Amino acid sequence: MATVLSLSGSPSATSRTARLLRHLDARLTAQGHHVVPLDVRSLPAAALLGADFSHPAIVRAKALVEQADGLVVGTPVYKAAYSGLLKSLLDLLPQYALTGKTVLPLATGGSTAHVLAIDYALRPVLSSMGAAHIVQGWFTLDKDITVEPDGGVSVTAGAAEALEQVVDQFSVALGRPTVLAAAS
Repeated sequence: MATVLSLSGSPSATSRTARLLRHLDARLTAQGHHVVPLDVRSLPAAALLGADFSHPAIVRAKALVEQADGLVVGTPVYKAAYSGLLKSLLDLLPQYALTGKTVLPLATGGSTAHVLAIDYALRPVLSSMGAAHIVQGWFTLDKDITVEPDGGVSVTAGAAEALEQVVDQFSVALGRPTVLAAAS
């Protein structure tokens, strides 16, 4: 079983991005992985913006990255790039914090004009941090994500199918636990 850090870079408490990640976390958990969610917005702003490397919350976030076999990195797209909040955390991690890790980049946004933000903004940063394998990412339009009354999300059929495929590819890259047949 792999340990996956599911990292949301959205600054919003009602974020579709974070809710989508939690929805996908359930799929990874069902596939046998141990998923640890981390919303960057839950970290102290003063520690993030002041680059307080020794703050206990930042130290804990770095430890979660270090302990993970893989990361799902989700972000809303603002001005054709990943969120500044996500950038603030990535800047506090060691240069090669992702060495040996498998990473699934995901983004959400209001327009298909931002679909390449993963490849042109996020992927280069993840690669520079030493990620061993960055699997195919996915951009989901905000209009394809519906927040349900219970706080969960539903995703339109086409987007859901694409997300399931990239999550499954990520799971395979991590190495799914092998189910052994019982001896007869």
